[in-house]
Amino acid sequence: MKSYIIHFIRHGAIDETLAGKYIGTTDVPLSDKGKMSLKKLDFECKYPGAQAVFTSPLKRCVETCKILYPEQNPLSITNLSECNFGEWEGKTADELKNDPDFEKWLAGDNEVKPPRGESNADFVRRICLMFESIVEGLMKTGTTESVIVTHGGVIMTLLAIYGMPQAKPFEWTMDNGYGYSLRVTPILWQRDKVCEVFQTIPLPKDDE
Repeated sequence: MKSYIIHFIRHGAIDETLAGKYIGTTDVPLSDKGKMSLKKLDFECKYPGAQAVFTSPLKRCVETCKILYPEQNPLSITNLSECNFGEWEGKTADELKNDPDFEKWLAGDNEVKPPRGESNADFVRRICLMFESIVEGLMKTGTTESVIVTHGGVIMTLLAIYGMPQAKPFEWTMDNGYGYSLRVTPILWQRDKVCEVFQTIPLPKDDE
């Protein structure tokens, strides 16, 4: 039976994250170092091909697509954006340490949300609905290989929910420009809404 391969790639580096700031929907570009690192990875390693490329609309993801998939015309999807940290955007954990809601949020309270931001529960609901919609669309159109360029938080959360082997979100961490390949088998997807995570990307160039 036909299976569907989806490659998740985390966008390149931005200065704000390296400074320890919470950056969700703030639309910052890739840093110069982030662009150079992506180009180096693309030269030294092998990114998978794809019939379709989906991206978060934020600059750091769109710019990553242009570097890694210059011939593609990616489909920008708002609901692939990172969590909205509201008034916590651009602040560090040290700056927020005295905020009781921040402490609850860090402890995993799904209903607590940043002021003017998005709760963990709302974030998970949004990206899960979007991912399931993408998978269904790939099956309907017969698109057997695709790439999703998005954010670390989005990828870790989705893999913790749908990925096999099962693992917690932090166990799916990845560096900028790296990601994971998933195999979606229709029968397994329709029965259990799970997919097999079978490799990390990019691959060494000599890996066939």
